[in-house]
Amino acid sequence: MDYVSTRGQAPRLSFEEAMLTGLARDGGLYVPETVPTLSHADIAAMAGLPYEEIAFRVMRPFAGNTFTDSEFGEIIEKSYAGFGHAARAPLKQLGPNHHLLELFHGPTLAFKDFAMQLIGQMFQVSLSRRSDRVTIVGATSGDTGSAAIEAFRGLDAVDVFIMFPNGRVSEVQRRQMTTPSESNVHALAIEGSFDTCQARLKDMFNNLEFRDAVKLAGVNSINWARVLAQVVYYFSAATSLGAPHRSVSFTVPTGNFGDIFAGYIAKKMGLPIDRLVIATNHNDILDRAMKTARYDTGQVLPSISPSMDIQVSSNFERALFDAYGRDGAAVRAVMDDLKDGGFQISQGAMGYLQDHFDSGRCDEDATSAAIAHALEHTGELLCPHSAIGYAVAEANLGASPMVTLATAHPAKFPDAVEAATNIRPPLPPRMADLYERPERLTELPNDLGQLQSLIKDKIAS
Repeated sequence: MDYVSTRGQAPRLSFEEAMLTGLARDGGLYVPETVPTLSHADIAAMAGLPYEEIAFRVMRPFAGNTFTDSEFGEIIEKSYAGFGHAARAPLKQLGPNHHLLELFHGPTLAFKDFAMQLIGQMFQVSLSRRSDRVTIVGATSGDTGSAAIEAFRGLDAVDVFIMFPNGRVSEVQRRQMTTPSESNVHALAIEGSFDTCQARLKDMFNNLEFRDAVKLAGVNSINWARVLAQVVYYFSAATSLGAPHRSVSFTVPTGNFGDIFAGYIAKKMGLPIDRLVIATNHNDILDRAMKTARYDTGQVLPSISPSMDIQVSSNFERALFDAYGRDGAAVRAVMDDLKDGGFQISQGAMGYLQDHFDSGRCDEDATSAAIAHALEHTGELLCPHSAIGYAVAEANLGASPMVTLATAHPAKFPDAVEAATNIRPPLPPRMADLYERPERLTELPNDLGQLQSLIKDKIAS
């Protein structure tokens, strides 16, 4: 199984190399050269299996010979052992044809744990075998950072630096990043938005001298292994609802497009997905692009759903790669246009995207109303991101069962939930003392030179 860059100018890599590399050296994102498919019988056989067994069957074809079967099975078992629900990703019925996929039972109460816990275990096995050490740098709008720190804290072969936009994440998200005491993890509060952090991350990867000097690795959703881990719960949910004997639809609250792109990969593998619905907040570049064929960036507006406060959705490039017939030159051209603020999606590419994705948006008032509506009509207390998914899904119900992805626990965003419902969701018992733990962070301006100097100094000390 080889992996190729969406921009067509980086060398093919193995799964292990793509996982440890993150961003391709030509600035593109790695994708599998071909997507393996599962038969009707393969998918039917997943019904009723434990989540870990489904994970093994879905992901094994992508990993090539990086791990033995026994190694990969042990990695998966360790990855999900710390989740707070035996089903790992349980389904709840919200209405006659609407279901909620709870993805917040991991260590940091967000869907990012499914991928990050797995990557942590894979990195540990791979780096130990190589007797190597890497520097992980990530950018987060809230949940990726805490999940990465939780997955890599205390590991001998890894230094972790997570950039987040100063003052633009929830207090729970911030404290999950700043309270771990292990010396190999570093929380960096950057002036600007998530897009600012993401841009500096890409700058570091594109500075090949710095990249090689610190052995830079990435665990943002630019990392293919992140996307792969998220493919699994589409199979788990769909087979619980009757797939492959009937099709299932999914609505996904998304900012960086990684979670819904995982659903697209599941569909390419043979899972009978009817509709994949993109749900955005008022930072709605993805919804606008799907409706107008223009991908134009604008100012990031803070919201009560901060993990979706994004105007440059990195994983959309992976979808564009397929939409443009896997033509790396075409992707390079539109990515060059993006540097000037946006690009026009060609008619053929737009047709491809609209064949696979629908979209909707939810502004601030509608998000609060959705939190209240869900509680009143279903008894479920939703975080703002999940509520956006719920609202957009309700407007897109059809003949096939609809599954809304609940991406975070409501206690991660207590102010927004309380404002909508007069209920302040408590943290689970294992996190009850989070507000008393001492914080440790470094505040930095939006300056690439200062960032790179700090990282060099920290890993040298």
